[in-house]
Parts: sequence; structure tokens; C-alpha cells
Amino acid sequence: MHRAINLAVRREAQRLRREIVVGLRKGSKEFEPLSPLTRAARRLSGFRGGKPLIRSGELRNSISVVARGDRAFVGVPRKAGDKLVRIAEIHEYGTQPFVIPITPKMRKFLGALFSRERGRRKRRRGSSGPAGVVVIQIPARPFLRTAFDRWKRSNPQRRMLAEIAKDMGWT
Repeated sequence: MHRAINLAVRREAQRLRREIVVGLRKGSKEFEPLSPLTRAARRLSGFRGGKPLIRSGELRNSISVVARGDRAFVGVPRKAGDKLVRIAEIHEYGTQPFVIPITPKMRKFLGALFSRERGRRKRRRGSSGPAGVVVIQIPARPFLRTAFDRWKRSNPQRRMLAEIAKDMGWT
């Protein structure tokens, strides 16, 4: 019986992981769109995609299942690295506004970005360019919670009981 329960838990955990990954790929309509500055920065760096949360695929690929006995963890495990765990947390819950001082390197990047976006139009008089800081607020894009809610509505208990019964030879 323990083997049948463990298998059912693992199967459901994999279903939940698949729901999260599919939600990331298709869920760009559910999430708040990228800011125009983020889209422009992506274009400048050679990346054409516009889906939130999908830049390199690293976050999506880090979502995994860690199963031990009759328990399973589905998400971004600590072994994926603190950076990815923090990125997942930031996107799941969003952030408060925070201030980033502009470094000389950032100023060059922003200058190239703004000039490209303006299409080489002349700068308006009185426009002094970027200020000394940038204020950023990342909106919540709950990719884990929404996938979990969809998975819960799909009746995993019924599926698990049916799989346990099948593995036990009761059906």
C-alpha cells in the first residue's frame, strides 16, 4: 500500500509541475505585461520575446519535484540556487518600489536604449536625460499559486484514489 501511495503522490506532483510549466509558457495573458522599458531593454540585448517570466528559461527549468515517501515538494528548490529562489519569490509576490542608483555603465546602456527607442529623433530642449536613480516595482505574477489553484480544481484526490486502487489491483 505504501508503494501505491508513494507512486500516486509522485504522479500528482508531476502533474502539478507540468501545470506550472504550461502556465508559464501560456500564461503571459494572465500576468501584468512587461513595462515598455523592460521590453526595450530586451530588444536592445537581442532578445525578441515579450512574455513575462520567460527570458532564458532558467526559472521554468528550475521548477522540479522533490518527493520523499508520501510527501512531495513542487516548485523551485533551494538546491537550484538562492538567486533562482529569490527570482521566483519576487515574481510570485511582487515587490515594493525600490530605488537603484544609476552607475556610469547603466547610464550608457540607458542612453543607448532611449536613443534607439526614440528612433534617432533629436532630444527636446530642456530634456536632461535619465535622472540619478531608477525606481522599480515588480508586479506580482503568481505563476505558482495560479497553477496550484488550477490543479486543485482538477480533483487530484479522486485521481490519486483511483491510481492507488489500480496499483493495489482493486479495480
